[in-house]
Amino acid sequence: MTVDQAAGRRDTAPRPGHVPVVIVGAGPVGVTAALLLARRGVRTVVLERHHDVYPLPRAVAADDEVRRILQAAGVQEEFAAISRPARGLRLLDARHRVMAEFPRTAQGAHGFPQTSMFDQPELERLLRDALARTPECELRGGVEVVGVYQDGDGPDGEGPVRVAYRDDTGEHLLRADAVLGCDGAGSLTRDAIGAAWEDLRFEERWTVVDVRTSLPVRCWEGVDQICDPRRPATFMRIGEDRYRWEFRLRDDSELDQERLRELIAPWADLTPGADFTVLRQARYTFRARIADRWRRGRVFLLGDAAHLTPPFIGQGLCAGLRDAHNLTWKLARVLRQGADERLLETYESERKPHARHVIRLAVAMGWAMTGGQDGAAAVRRGLLNAVVRIPGLSAAAARDLVPVLAAGPLVHRRARWGGRGLVGGFCPQPWVTVDGRRVRLDELLGDSFALLTAVPPTPSLRAVADGLGARTVPVAGLGDDGRLAAWLREGRADAVLLRPDRVVMDVVPSGAGDLTGTSDWASLLHTTRSPLPSRRSVEESLSRSTTR
Repeated sequence: MTVDQAAGRRDTAPRPGHVPVVIVGAGPVGVTAALLLARRGVRTVVLERHHDVYPLPRAVAADDEVRRILQAAGVQEEFAAISRPARGLRLLDARHRVMAEFPRTAQGAHGFPQTSMFDQPELERLLRDALARTPECELRGGVEVVGVYQDGDGPDGEGPVRVAYRDDTGEHLLRADAVLGCDGAGSLTRDAIGAAWEDLRFEERWTVVDVRTSLPVRCWEGVDQICDPRRPATFMRIGEDRYRWEFRLRDDSELDQERLRELIAPWADLTPGADFTVLRQARYTFRARIADRWRRGRVFLLGDAAHLTPPFIGQGLCAGLRDAHNLTWKLARVLRQGADERLLETYESERKPHARHVIRLAVAMGWAMTGGQDGAAAVRRGLLNAVVRIPGLSAAAARDLVPVLAAGPLVHRRARWGGRGLVGGFCPQPWVTVDGRRVRLDELLGDSFALLTAVPPTPSLRAVADGLGARTVPVAGLGDDGRLAAWLREGRADAVLLRPDRVVMDVVPSGAGDLTGTSDWASLLHTTRSPLPSRRSVEESLSRSTTR
């Protein structure tokens, strides 16, 4: 019998041979995926080799899109209690003079601080606590997955998947409709689907030092990147008394007290006997890689199993949570509502280009910090000094972290229509008023599709919304200070159709009356079973609580 120590309860539930989804790995990506699937009624079994949360800090930063994903998973309030906003990123030269600053605002378009710092073990524990409260999810800790196999009774191996694992009671076999490989850089799942790494040409050895101290530390409440090829470094404040330094050193020897005092001198005066506790000192190899395939049949790769990025722009964990958000609603629609299997192909086609883009940004930042170690380093440093002074670069770089999705089956973009600037991007999330309560927009929209409209919808538009199980929300009178109405006007749209992950899938251009690309995505989203039950009409709710 397995003991789920993280949840503090005994795992005595029966172990059927079949489960809708098996998730390999109970890190933040795997558990978030389980919670998102549970919101859509999909049962999961999460298999994890550790009994408890891995206790040492790793990821420390989340952006506002990730905060919105945690909101969708039902843990946003708990995360707010353990995180703190950061002011952004600075590039400093070897003498710690500011070369460029990339500010992050206290509230981004998603309704949260654009950057939040946190301690990963605390995030993992609150996610596991939520998992333990969710009847659709089961965590089996202390197990070793030894094989993932597909029956091959469908095209490209589609069909039931078998997952073999062992624990202290022996060997077990689960049959699943789908498997999510959230098992990290050394992923067994990646090997099982025959995926290989594509090297994006960055590999450096760094020392990471996590510290707790009450000493006065000179910091600006953001992230400092020291662009010095002799001694590149990163510094950030994580919590009230928690800090992290990262150094690229010339050797692999462990830092003693004297060497550490020298390295952190620009930020803190470390005197003998001072309150300064090193929580972790570890050597890491920062790599840039992406798997050549993310799916085979009903087996998928997410997070570090699919991509590895240097940490210089704080997007490693963020990319994995984006994977989970993108895939889970599609998988639930196929499993629960009989949508076309081709819908699952859009996971890799949408996420892989974005992941590659973010990895390249991180690699570029790495080169900016180190300048490289060859004869061209001085030239690159001079070029960097010139580039970072370009007006508007800081704002552009911040936007570049979340580029719109490329045109595809679920991102309808045609040059001849209005609303081009909205499609593929995210809908903003302001506070709105419903039944006299102030809530975030996504709490009003629910977990499915949504139609935001500034004009009365036509009968055909209503029919499309009803077919998708979408909520129709008029933007007038939401109590959002007109933000959504202004967003539609700026995008030259009368209405937008939002996917469950809040990406704009299609638009009704100003004066057009109807959506422009129904034929492109309707076949993928058509379901053979009735839409999942929806809550009461949003329009009825708004008519009682707001005025136009």
